[in-house]
Order: sequence, then C-alpha cells, then structure tokens
Amino acid sequence: MVFEVSNLQWTREPKNYVISQDKIEIVTEPHTDLWQRTYYHFRNDNAPVLQMSTREKFFSFVVRTEFSNSCHRFDQCGVVLYLDSENWLKGSIEYENQHFQHLGSVVTNNGYSDWATTEIPADVKAMWYRLSRREDDFCIECSVDGVVFQQMRVCHLHAAQDEIRFGVYACSPEDSSFRAVFTDMDVMECQWLAHDGQSPDKDV
Repeated sequence: MVFEVSNLQWTREPKNYVISQDKIEIVTEPHTDLWQRTYYHFRNDNAPVLQMSTREKFFSFVVRTEFSNSCHRFDQCGVVLYLDSENWLKGSIEYENQHFQHLGSVVTNNGYSDWATTEIPADVKAMWYRLSRREDDFCIECSVDGVVFQQMRVCHLHAAQDEIRFGVYACSPEDSSFRAVFTDMDVMECQWLAHDGQSPDKDV
C-alpha cells in the first residue's frame, strides 16, 4: 500500500483548504468537532475528515502536524480513522489555554466517545503521529521528531472488521479558526509489532 493524495476523499469538505502531493492545509471553521454523547451529552459530527480506504490488515500511517496559530480552547488537528458518526478514533493536541494543551486520543465505539489525555506545554506547535493497525486493533503513537515514537493508546474498534478509512482531520469546536498543516505523510509496514509476552487464553 502506498500513500497517494489522489486516493484521499473528504467526509465534509471544508471551505478553505490546499492539497499538494507533499502537504495538506486545512483552515478550520468555527463550531466544528467530533464527539459522541459521553459526559457532555451532546453529539458533534461535523469536522472535516480527509482519508483513504484500505482492506490491508497490518500497516502504519505516519503524519506530521503543524498548528502554529492555534490559540483558542479545543482547537485541534491530527490523525483520524473515521468509519461513520458512531465509530471512529482520533489522536491530536487540543489547545486549552496559554499555559497548557491536551495531548490525547478519543475512541468512539457504538456511539460513545472516551478521551484520554496528558497535559503538555502550550508552546508545542508541531507533533508527529503514527497510527497502526493489527486487524481490528489499533495503536496511536506520537513523536516530537518523527524518529522516536511513544505510545498514546492501544484500542479496539468493533466496526473495523474489513475495509477502513484513515487520514487527517482538523476542527475548532468553539468560535475560532486556525490553519492546520500536514506533511511527511507515509504508509508503511506495520511498526506495531506482535505481542511477545503472555500467551492468549486458550478459548480466544
């Protein structure tokens, strides 16, 4: 599998964007988001998502994100695997205030989202992500240099049985807008190696 921008398709095309072979730029629109039900009790499903499709069961997708002018609460951009409104995952940095941001991930199964985060300084304005698939299990990792990646999340998507779609997204849930830049996009052999520890239960 090869990453080609010509294979990318929009789910909710934004008004302002630029796509070339080496770079994708998205200018977010206010009040765009991805979230389902949990805690907040609302459903937001209007963020632009740009993805390619595959039936490949083992691979990794890498992308560098840059968001130098994000400065409003919840501004975000990152990696995404969006199947439909109730089944998806994303990894990103969400701006909080002038002191810190949330580096985290959301996994949504059957219409309910969760959010796992860690706080990082507000002056971080670029991040690499690596999304890996092993059948219907996934790993999201991040890196500040594109070389050394650290695990953010291992998760399962119930609906990811065969063909999936993966790529990038950007949004501004509140009344704001910023330019998200995606570069260094690549698809490669799965970098999330098979587990070599405890053996599976016999009935699995």
